[in-house]
Amino acid sequence: MTTTYNCTSEDQRALGLEHAQRAISEKKCVVFPTDTVYGIAADAFSPQAVTMLLASKGRSRTMPPPVLIPRINALDGLATDVSGDARKLAEAFWPGGLTLILHAQPSLDWDLGETQGTVALRMPADEVAQELLTLTGPLAVSSANRTGQPPAQTAAEARAQLAESVEVYLEGGFRPVEGTDAVPSTIVDATGALLRVVRNGAVSLEQLREHVPGVLGLGEIPMAEPEEESEPVALPAESAAEEPAAEKAADEPSAPVRETDG
Repeated sequence: MTTTYNCTSEDQRALGLEHAQRAISEKKCVVFPTDTVYGIAADAFSPQAVTMLLASKGRSRTMPPPVLIPRINALDGLATDVSGDARKLAEAFWPGGLTLILHAQPSLDWDLGETQGTVALRMPADEVAQELLTLTGPLAVSSANRTGQPPAQTAAEARAQLAESVEVYLEGGFRPVEGTDAVPSTIVDATGALLRVVRNGAVSLEQLREHVPGVLGLGEIPMAEPEEESEPVALPAESAAEEPAAEKAADEPSAPVRETDG
């Protein structure tokens, strides 16, 4: 039975997190707040659960969801060939509004959809999200809305769209701040020799370049391409919980689209 918990109450929060952990273990979906907007989550290592997440949103396997992680040291367990520049950005902006597209660990037994061997990772800066991720481990997460609809900024808004397809709704209040619009995470493709912004968002290009001066902006072409060309990657279409204007922008990249969490 679908249940909503008020996470501004300590007792309700504890009960809600316990129920959400159980739901994830049973391959069901949950909705919870992040630092961008609300996300719908499922066990990243269960193809059945990921399929249910995509079906709840009305999406196909061509738009795989990103993965949210509870701590930065999970990076090497899920991704491989992580460059020094990618690590600099993760250390600078995690937890926070930055999603990194990386090469997925080939040994992992998961199926997020048509990822072309990549995975989009983010560590959210939200207490409820962090508590849930600590209990469950990495989660496949997308914005808590039906395709084509605005991203939910409360659990109540998410429930109005997703209804009984979700087992648990964790209500944590308005996200990001009441009276403001949802701002998606910035997405950086870190699979090639040069880091490239593929969606603008919460972290500006100027902020990124404070740590990695060579980051390319959205649509920017370097003076001279490195000799080694990287394979096209699947881009998050709507990251963990977010993606208003970002949803359209991410639906039109040169590479295949990927879901994003926010």
